[in-house]
Amino acid sequence: MNHNFFHEHIKKSLEDENLQIALDGNARRRTEGRLKVFASLPDLQARRARAHAIKAQIVAHLDDFLEQFISQVRQNGIQVHRAATAADAIAIFLQIASQHQAHLVAKSKSMVTEEIHFNQALAAAGLQVVETDLGEYIVQLRNERPSHILTPAVHLRREQVGQLFHEKLGVPYTEDIPEMVATARRVLREVFLRAEIGVSGVNFGVVETGTLCMVTNEGNGRMVTTLPPVHVALMGIERLVPTLNDLALFLSLLARSATGQKLSSYTSFIHSARRPADFDGPQERHLILVDNGRSALRQSPLAEALACLRCGACLNACPVFREIGGHAYVGSDDAPATYPGPIGSVISPGLFGCDNFGQLAQASSLCGACKEACPVDIDLPKLLLRIRAGEVEPHTPPGVGLPAVTKLGLKAFSLAAAHPTLFAFGQRLAGVFSKLYAPRTQFMPLSAWTGWGYSKDFPRLAQRSFRARWREIPQQPVDALTVAEPVSPVFAQTAQPNLPLPDQFVQELQAVGGVAHLVTVDRLPGAVAEVLKAKNIARVQVDAEAEDYLAPLKEEGFDLLRGADPTLLAGATGALAGLADTGSVVLLGGPGSALTASLLPDVHLVILRQSQLLVSLANGLALPAFGAAPMAVVVTGPSRTGDIEMALTTGVHGPKEVHVFMIMDS
Repeated sequence: MNHNFFHEHIKKSLEDENLQIALDGNARRRTEGRLKVFASLPDLQARRARAHAIKAQIVAHLDDFLEQFISQVRQNGIQVHRAATAADAIAIFLQIASQHQAHLVAKSKSMVTEEIHFNQALAAAGLQVVETDLGEYIVQLRNERPSHILTPAVHLRREQVGQLFHEKLGVPYTEDIPEMVATARRVLREVFLRAEIGVSGVNFGVVETGTLCMVTNEGNGRMVTTLPPVHVALMGIERLVPTLNDLALFLSLLARSATGQKLSSYTSFIHSARRPADFDGPQERHLILVDNGRSALRQSPLAEALACLRCGACLNACPVFREIGGHAYVGSDDAPATYPGPIGSVISPGLFGCDNFGQLAQASSLCGACKEACPVDIDLPKLLLRIRAGEVEPHTPPGVGLPAVTKLGLKAFSLAAAHPTLFAFGQRLAGVFSKLYAPRTQFMPLSAWTGWGYSKDFPRLAQRSFRARWREIPQQPVDALTVAEPVSPVFAQTAQPNLPLPDQFVQELQAVGGVAHLVTVDRLPGAVAEVLKAKNIARVQVDAEAEDYLAPLKEEGFDLLRGADPTLLAGATGALAGLADTGSVVLLGGPGSALTASLLPDVHLVILRQSQLLVSLANGLALPAFGAAPMAVVVTGPSRTGDIEMALTTGVHGPKEVHVFMIMDS
């Protein structure tokens, strides 16, 4: 196997000073944020165990779950297509595009589309595909691939992005990140409004309801699934969860692991296409279920990798990824690996062939940090070792793919380790042998047989064994030793205090950048008017509920408009519920509702009654009105991004401000 390309990329990454600074900053902030937000889950390990068990059940019975899911999705009115290969998925999409004479495609972030080379195939067919996630848009302008599952442009500094926008978009050079974000918002807004087809991925498919769930922070995911007349979702066949209650569990883990949030800014739930009485949404929805090697992976010793949520936590925790970055992960033929890091070093060989990508499993210290960070407790070190040992096909005996001398050495070690006398003799022999070679292994036969010494240091063995040194230490009686009390996990030490639901909601809303206004029903119109006047806004898009509450504003000269208008600066909506533990509001599509009012304007005004407060997302998903809506969204603060140097910036594609007017019980 030729490792030269891989080594060249690694060396190049290690010598790139900008990359090292960017990777260090990303890993530090992501890891710190993840640990901090997981402190609010004292039962974290129980949740991880339950999530692992659910995904194991899905993988074990995938065919049955898929059949149920497809039946429910079709019953909901969404057209379903099965794609066995990447070529099949592309052909299906091109047929849909041809039927609608599409030319412009607005695309949200999706790893499965990266996997099947979606953009390149559509460009070859004459379609214009525009990435609308800020990080993906940046790397698309640079003609690069993403360098991180979660943060595609993590390898770039603000100076590089500023120069890129200057050259490609014709704007003055700037290093001001909010200004760069505003530029992307302005340019991509036109793409959302003109595109004939919107394309998205799917984070979770719910078997019992046929729901498609998508998670995003910037708002572009909502744009591509709401504004264009046709929406096409591409989904890996393994991305299923059995029930909405299970979905709530996975959402509580995903955002915390990915971005250090309790919930992402926007969690969208799609049940159906637009119905005759609905206010907004696409006229037509399609779901393309992509296999592309997953069925084969499911039958292999690497099947556990199919539990991956694509959160990127293992990348941020991995000491190897934190030094070389995503672009260093290439096959032996220099083909880029779609999935980098620890999980990518398993998925890439599993889906696309161990002959080409099996070498990626060597890029790991096997320290276990990836397993510890994984929200569904995938045993990545075990899977990496299986690839190293060549155990990637069903029923492969241990040791396949290892050099004969290595297998002989392992057998000898196993024999010696099982007999204390032999093991002690081997330690003494190794101590003598250690004098014969230098730490960097000039003992060339060993290098030639095992590879040690060419790419890895072979450490000098101890000349005196631990056993011999231990015998020289005076031993204390056991009852004289002090046994420390076990340290409780940090998750149990920082449980949130029990607060009344209104107080908890306000606290969590403010934590995610929202603004709370506590009002009585008669004071509501005046409180809203104060906010609008302070911003010099006189025209507001409203849904039916907001219009009823705010009708007195018309007498003060405000225009309350029902139609979507990209020029409007404020939108007002009612809410189905408020979630106290995350500061979120649940909004519904359908008759009388206007999801565009919470998406297109700069300022989103939400009207929420105190009696609508619920404890958590699971309670909201259980409401009958939620399941009856064609589409719903959980909004948690304003739209946001950290795609440029991890600098948090609000108002990417969705609103820059979220104001919640809570009508207090009298």
